[in-house]
Amino acid sequence: MMKKAKDVQHEVVENAHKVWLAGLGAFAVAEEEGAKFLKNLMEKGEDIESKGKEHLDKAKGAAGGVKAVAESYWGAIGQTVDDTVTKAFDRVGVPTKDEFKALNKKVAALTKAVENLKAGGAKPAAKKPAARKPAARKPAVKKPVAKPVAKPAATK
Repeated sequence: MMKKAKDVQHEVVENAHKVWLAGLGAFAVAEEEGAKFLKNLMEKGEDIESKGKEHLDKAKGAAGGVKAVAESYWGAIGQTVDDTVTKAFDRVGVPTKDEFKALNKKVAALTKAVENLKAGGAKPAAKKPAARKPAARKPAVKKPVAKPVAKPAATK
C-alpha cells in the first residue's frame, strides 16, 4: 500500500509540473502572438483612420458647396421679400425713408422761413437747415361741464 501512495504522490507532482510548463508555454506564445496581434490591430486602425479622414474631407467639401448654394438662395429670397414689401407700400401710398427725409428738410426750411418773416422780413438763409425736434405739447386743460339744474316736479 505504501508503494501506491508514493506513486500517487509522484504522479501528482509530475502533473503539477506539466501544468506549470503548459502555463509557461502559454505565456511565451501569448507574448509572441500578442506582439503580432497588437501590430496587426495598429495597422488596421491606421487604415481605418486614413479612410475616415478621406470621408471627412469629402463631407466638408460637400457641406461647403451646400452652404454656398443656401446663402445664394437666402439672398435671393431676402431681395424678393424686400421688393414685394416695397411694392405693397408704394401701392397703398406709404412714403419711403428717403421721402421722409426730404419732407423733413422741406418742413425745416419752411419753418425757418416763417420764423424769419415773423422776425422782420429777412430772407431765408441759403444754407440747409438743421433738423429740428418738435416742440413739447402743453397739456390740454379740461373745461368744467355745467351740471343740469333739476326742475321741480309739476303738481296737478
